[in-house]
Amino acid sequence: MNIIKRFKAFSFILILFVFASCNVTKNGIVAHRGAWKKNNLPENSIASLRHAIDLKLAGSEFDVVMTADDSLVVNHDPHYNKLIIEETKYADLIKFTLSNGEKLPTLREYILEGKKDNKRTTLVCEIKPSGISKERGRKIALKTVETVKKLKAEKITSYISFDYEILKQIREVDSKTSLQYLEGNKSPKEVKLDNISGVDYHYSVFKKNPDWIKEAKDNNITLNVWTVNEVGDMDWIVKNNFNYITTNEPELLTERIKIKK
Repeated sequence: MNIIKRFKAFSFILILFVFASCNVTKNGIVAHRGAWKKNNLPENSIASLRHAIDLKLAGSEFDVVMTADDSLVVNHDPHYNKLIIEETKYADLIKFTLSNGEKLPTLREYILEGKKDNKRTTLVCEIKPSGISKERGRKIALKTVETVKKLKAEKITSYISFDYEILKQIREVDSKTSLQYLEGNKSPKEVKLDNISGVDYHYSVFKKNPDWIKEAKDNNITLNVWTVNEVGDMDWIVKNNFNYITTNEPELLTERIKIKK
């Protein structure tokens, strides 16, 4: 076989491999705000992240908000200890600790912990829209991506958001990272047009639009679903082979997947 024929044969095999590799993960478990519930850990804490990694889950989701002095912190709600995070300086926020004694973690601290002894757990970063302005939301997105890159954590980090423009903003500065949309108001074909990697919708959205499951698979759009805590919902999603399932009950979901195999 001459060099040209060998090259064509190799290229064909490579294409087959790439297509076979798309959306191969089935029912990967993502801990919602870390694996916190079973051991009564604070949500979005370093401890709940560490437990998710120790469980060797496919992912651990967390939320990013920015303080008044532009510090990126990990917290789900816009407020912390009755203080509005976007209107409060970081030094004032950390006067109060989490229930296990941890201080409110910065994004940097959280990512650094996520890199330790972690061979399989993706850090699923939800960027919260700013309550102040769209412009500030875009600033948070870009500052978050910049922090992840500085810490050389791009390969283990993906991004999700309810704000579609935030995802598009990230795509402009990073052509490769995984992006998933949360709102549930766009079809898989629509997000594909904007080069968004996946849809990460509440399970009720897929029950109302079951054709979106096949549409996503046909278009190599990642299928994620939140927040799945009841056995009946778990079993339905496992049966439909979603790529990822976000849950507050990762230990329970692990057992349900084992039973269904």
